[in-house]
Amino acid sequence: MEDGIGLIFWLLFKSVGAEIIGIVILVLLALIGFLIGTLKIPNSVAFELTRKTGGENLDDVIMRWLKFKFRNKNKIYVYTEGGTKDDR
Repeated sequence: MEDGIGLIFWLLFKSVGAEIIGIVILVLLALIGFLIGTLKIPNSVAFELTRKTGGENLDDVIMRWLKFKFRNKNKIYVYTEGGTKDDR
């Protein structure tokens, strides 16, 4: 996805005669996309985020956060012995 955005920037900068700047932005966005796709979150108890997601890929954590944020409308389901309880 970042490569597609970088391509748009490259085309825009190429149209105004600044092709080198467009290439630099394209490479930076491609690098950011590569890092997000390959990095894993370290196992650590220092922070709540690393305690809950330690060892998982960064892109999986980001996708799960986006799905929670936009699909569930911030609903939190708490499972109890008698069934589920819907909290907001």
